[in-house]
Amino acid sequence: MTKYKMAATFARVKEEDKKVFTAYIMAGDGGLHTLKETILLLEDAGVTVVELGIPFSDPVADGPVIQEAGKRALAEKVTLQGVLAELASFKDDISIPVVIMTYANPVFKLGAETFADQCAAAGVSGVIIPDVPIEEETEFKESLTKHDIALIRFVTLTSSDERIDETVDGAEGFIYAVTVNGITGARAGFAGDLSAHLARITEKSPVPVLAGFGVSSKEQAETLGTACDGVIVGSKIVSLLHEGRGHEIKELVPGKIGVK
Repeated sequence: MTKYKMAATFARVKEEDKKVFTAYIMAGDGGLHTLKETILLLEDAGVTVVELGIPFSDPVADGPVIQEAGKRALAEKVTLQGVLAELASFKDDISIPVVIMTYANPVFKLGAETFADQCAAAGVSGVIIPDVPIEEETEFKESLTKHDIALIRFVTLTSSDERIDETVDGAEGFIYAVTVNGITGARAGFAGDLSAHLARITEKSPVPVLAGFGVSSKEQAETLGTACDGVIVGSKIVSLLHEGRGHEIKELVPGKIGVK
């Protein structure tokens, strides 16, 4: 799958009067042998895109739930190459687009070209590298572009209008709109002006805008979805899977717009 496949998926969701629902999971939490089963479960739950996290020893953007999941995966000796090889082994059995979320260090160790080659072999549609700003993305972007894989960019609550313009210019896949200041993790609520912030980004962006960090309920997903193209849910899904409650994930996914 390429960024074009992901774009086609987003277009289909829009035609169905729905919002994009992206589920974050930690690769190898519970063992890599569970990865295919988990992605198929997410497909059945109505998830639009899977954001597949790669465990890393210094995950600066991750809250406590995802950090613990990463520790469990690292204890299973899960690596970036191992995840991509496992994904490649069943890529033809899944229809849902997969986006890899990793930090820069594992990619540097592997090499940007090799990383992009292995992502392509695994059918990856996009890549998120949260510790690489736009000014430093060239090497990664060039390697991924050869395989039509999107490099996803972030917009934060503190991004100026000028920075938002820089971010959406040439954006691929989707814009990851961070909804809170700080790390990932479930929140009870969001800042009152968040909807206006999301709407402003969405108006400027040539690609869908997805709100992430802190989204933990169907109600929050529906509320944020009124101002952008969809949401990304991480910590809540990681917790449900770890607790053996993966069947409850479908309850987080909103239906058609305006339909309860």
